[in-house]
Amino acid sequence: MGKGFRINGSAVVMGLYLLFLLLPVYWLLNMSLKTNTEILNTFSLWPNDLTLNNYRVILTDASWYMGYVNSIIYVTMNTVISLAVALPAAYAFSRYHFMGDKHLFFWLLTNRMAPPAVFALPFFQLYSSVGLFDTHIAVALAHTLFNVPLAVWILEGFMRGVPREIDETAYLDGYSFTRFFTRIFMPLISSGIGVAAFFCFMFSWVELLLSRTLTSVDAKPIAATMTRTQGASGIDWGVLAAAGVLTIVPGALVIYFVRNYIAKGFALGRV
Repeated sequence: MGKGFRINGSAVVMGLYLLFLLLPVYWLLNMSLKTNTEILNTFSLWPNDLTLNNYRVILTDASWYMGYVNSIIYVTMNTVISLAVALPAAYAFSRYHFMGDKHLFFWLLTNRMAPPAVFALPFFQLYSSVGLFDTHIAVALAHTLFNVPLAVWILEGFMRGVPREIDETAYLDGYSFTRFFTRIFMPLISSGIGVAAFFCFMFSWVELLLSRTLTSVDAKPIAATMTRTQGASGIDWGVLAAAGVLTIVPGALVIYFVRNYIAKGFALGRV
């Protein structure tokens, strides 16, 4: 009786906790289906006059949907670049010992700990001088400063779990390093690659300061567009809420597709 009560009590607590977490998401969805008049003048748990006009504005207005396109472009570029740099770096840290390796590894992590505001002005001046301002590659490269150290830290933990004998056996069998690394080693740490890609994607997707500072028109991301919704008639709350709902979708899809890798990462890696 007591055990059953404890189990039911735990389920109730978990249900209330999930409800608490999902309430903001539901309220955002609720607002996105209302008109501005209803949002500002009435309180309701469901739209009295349901409308999809807010989503239509986003999908037909170039300043809105291009923000999503720009965000996806530089986030994808950043994830690919970060993993391409982090994989060989993590392999070197996991397999070789050299003078200052621990200090260098710690220095990489300190870059991840620094706030983006510290690097906003230097990046702005650098990219303006070399003609990279307001380009996708500018934001992608800026985000690698934070994502590469994190990816190296995650991947190094997975790579240490792979026995060195596998490397030696592959070399004795005549494998080149590139062939061994891509065909044998990377499949063994696929969970770590999935986890690192997830965190790189999510940081780059939600980061606002650098993406807004380093772009103006051509590569302006959706996060920057959402901060500029106030017009002559005030803030368009319905459109802003619809944009927020659509901004959640890519992250939710990424979590869905890499959920198994994330679970293994928590169990086996440095996450």
